[in-house]
Amino acid sequence: MEFIVQWTFLPHDDPDDALAFYRDALGFEVRADVGSGARRRIAVGPPGRTGTAIVLEPPGATHGVTDDERRTIAEMMAKGTYARITLATDDLDAAFTRLRARGAEVVQEPAEQPYGVRDCAVRDPAGNLVRITEIGAGAPGIGLLPG
Repeated sequence: MEFIVQWTFLPHDDPDDALAFYRDALGFEVRADVGSGARRRIAVGPPGRTGTAIVLEPPGATHGVTDDERRTIAEMMAKGTYARITLATDDLDAAFTRLRARGAEVVQEPAEQPYGVRDCAVRDPAGNLVRITEIGAGAPGIGLLPG
């Protein structure tokens, strides 16, 4: 039995800012853009990888989330402690340079980590931590990107 990651969800507090980051700065394709206002959800993903998507949605947009929980989520987003994702690329320096040039909030410049990977970290416009790992010797994900 094999599993793949199909969707993952990250909150956004401004859909246009989220699009500018994920589509324009990262180069992801828009897979779906549905709803409006407080219910707008946008699915994005790497070009050519139609089986995987990041769904950007308003905080607490799912049913059953209370107003108190929405406030807590918004507070955590403002501090940058609510959500995170790790992406992988074969050219970390180019990705970092592109993100910095487009105004991404830099958390960590590209660096070799003691656990054997080279990565960097930025925050998206909603405060979500986006770590980017370089695919190479010793890095998880070897062979996952087209060569």
